[in-house]
Amino acid sequence: MKKGITKLVTMAVLAAVLAGGVLTGCNDTAKTKTSTTDSVSSTVSTAESPKTDQYDPAELDENTTYFVDIDIKDEGKIIIRLDQKAAPLTCANFVALANMGFYDGLTFHRIMEGFMMQGGDPEGTGNGGSENTIKGEFSANGVENPLSHTRGAVSMARNPVSMDSASSQFFIVQKDSLFLDGSYACFGYVTDGMDVVDKICTEAEPTDDNGTIEKDKQPIINSVRVRT
Repeated sequence: MKKGITKLVTMAVLAAVLAGGVLTGCNDTAKTKTSTTDSVSSTVSTAESPKTDQYDPAELDENTTYFVDIDIKDEGKIIIRLDQKAAPLTCANFVALANMGFYDGLTFHRIMEGFMMQGGDPEGTGNGGSENTIKGEFSANGVENPLSHTRGAVSMARNPVSMDSASSQFFIVQKDSLFLDGSYACFGYVTDGMDVVDKICTEAEPTDDNGTIEKDKQPIINSVRVRT
């Protein structure tokens, strides 16, 4: 009973925070920088936040269907179908990072049952990311993106202060979280492996109400591979 009450309070607080635009994630392209994006956001350091106009990943073919296989150690595989028509820059950035092996060996550092699991931070803290940031492809940032944060949605975490701070951190929605629509760049959906997401979210043991997972308990990403 106590656990159930705590969970309800936590989700209520989270909803209020996220509704205020504080979903964080993170960045890193050479696994070096200390910029982030974390509430499903990470926190990009404003002191050395990379400029979006310095980074232009190759566009993806609009007529090609791209799938991403995320293999998680001891857990299984999650398969994602990208939607480059809805979020072309976001998809191109994700594919570029995956193809260079950026995500291999990284972890899911933030997990909240009934909400989402977040990973892609080279530091594993929610404070890291790639060398580049991208424009946020969502309506609050002047970009029409019709995708909704329903169960299985894959979206980019970002700094709560900057709409153009997403980089490498991403999150997978476990349960419908439509309050994120228009404020975060959804760029695809899980087509297979939601059982893996459910298992990870259910078994996670966060150390706080923000979903922080201890380093030695963070699910490890063996590899992220893109195929057509």
